[in-house]
Formats: sequence, structure tokens, C-alpha cells
Amino acid sequence: MLVGDWGGSLRRAAEAVGPAVVGVSRLRAGGSGVVVGPDRVLTNAHNAGPEGVRVAFGDGRVEEAGVVGVDVDGDLVVLEAPTGDAPIVGWGAGEALEVGTPVLAMANPRGRGLRATFGFVSSTGRPFRGPRGRRIEGSVEHTAPLPSGSSGGPLLDLDGRLVGINTHRLGEGFYLALPATAALQARVRALAAGESPRGRRLGVGLAPVPVARRLRRAVGLPDAEGLLVRLVEEGSPAAAAGLDVGDLLVAAAGRPLVVVEDLHAVLDRLEADAVELRVLRGAEERTVVVRFAP
Repeated sequence: MLVGDWGGSLRRAAEAVGPAVVGVSRLRAGGSGVVVGPDRVLTNAHNAGPEGVRVAFGDGRVEEAGVVGVDVDGDLVVLEAPTGDAPIVGWGAGEALEVGTPVLAMANPRGRGLRATFGFVSSTGRPFRGPRGRRIEGSVEHTAPLPSGSSGGPLLDLDGRLVGINTHRLGEGFYLALPATAALQARVRALAAGESPRGRRLGVGLAPVPVARRLRRAVGLPDAEGLLVRLVEEGSPAAAAGLDVGDLLVAAAGRPLVVVEDLHAVLDRLEADAVELRVLRGAEERTVVVRFAP
């Protein structure tokens, strides 16, 4: 494709897809989103919250939205709002994104108007941390510049088809997007149908492993591999099981815990409504059973 064609592709995509790009706002935060079905808007989970969400459309309407399905650990949510005449974005091939692929990025930051930019995929297979600290694998990095408030907006191919969801801004000039693979499309369809994934959460905040080691040494405790509890959410399964700040989680369901991904792997594969943890409280080792609501 000639360089001069890229501007034409951006202009045509803005005309065709721009009305499907919305602003998402809650209190003083928010981002962007895109219409993926009748009365269905896709955005990042970190743009939604329990205090309510409003969606601003390109025709000037601002509508209250409700959550249909949410995958917090995957940083995706589908909202329900009357989309009216807004077009539905078509799906492209997110699997085809590779370094050098030209892409178009769009946003409507908190409803302040459409932004449309051009760039290239600069890296693939990039990990980042989701809203609750979960490691999200396989994102693509691109150079289409976007302002603050653009997360949740669409990444498009030159034909205006959805190939990713812009999710994480990397300083100036780079953005990470979740590629619109077949697996992501299936997840979005499930969320749009009201099927949220059943996640297991202990309800704890964990200190990074180097911090845990340093803190144990500071109080004269022997080195031990594990995840240090730095906070316990009130009313959480961890609180009900008696876990406390300062506890070191050393194993879950018999699996040693060296990094937080070890714990996530156990919880993701857990079929029972309880998990057995091996815990060091100071120098004393104990077993704690954490039970989850069925």
C-alpha cells in the first residue's frame, strides 16, 4: 500500500467506524469503548465501577449503562446501553498482527470527541498487569498515539475491522492492545450474553517477593520462599479463614508459591469450593483452609 493510501484508510475508517466509538465515564475516571452488538458496548474492566457508568455516543447522547458481563482479570467488560443507530464494528484477524503491521487506533476519551491515529505494531507477546494484578499475556504494542482516556477503544486494520482493544498506555508514543483473536472474540460473545467467568479470589494484597524477603529479614525471621500478605479485604474468604497481614503463603493445594502467578494458576484450576494453604506466621507453620462461596 502506498504511503498516501494510509491517510485515506484512516479517513474512511473514521467515517465508518467512528460513530461506533464511545466515551465511557465514571465519576472522574473513564475511557473509551466500542459498539460490538445491539445495545452492547465493549471496554476495559478498569473503566467500569460499582458507582455506575455513563456512555457518550457520537451523536451527542449520554446514556446510563449497566454491566452485562465482566472479566476483571482479563480487563474486559461488556456494558448494556441503548446504542440506537450506532454501527456495530466488524471483527478482523487479531492473530495476523505482527511487527510492522499498520494499524488504526480510535478513541473517544470520556466522551470528549473522536480521536483517530495511525501507527505500526512495534512488538507482540507483551505481558502487563491487569486491574487486580493478574499478569495478562499476549498483548501487542503499537505506535498509534492516543491521549489519556483512550483505553477500551478499538484498534483496527486498514479496512476498519477490529483487531484489538487498546488497554494500557506506555508513556508517550506507545500503547498496548489486547489482540482480537478467536479466543478473545469468544470471550466477548460470552460476556455479551451475561456469562462472566467464575474467578476465585482470596481477597488479599501481596507484596512482591523481594519486598517479602527484605521485610522478613528486617524482623529477624529466616528466609523463606512465599507470598507475603500485606492486606486482607474485610469480608473476604481470606478474612473468614483467619489470614492476617504478615502471613507468608508458602504453598497452595500442595504447590509451592514462589511468584504470584503460582497462586493464580492454582485458583484458576480449582474445582472445589475450598483451597488448602500452607502459611508461615512468623516462624510458625500452619495449614489454613480458605472456603469460597459456591
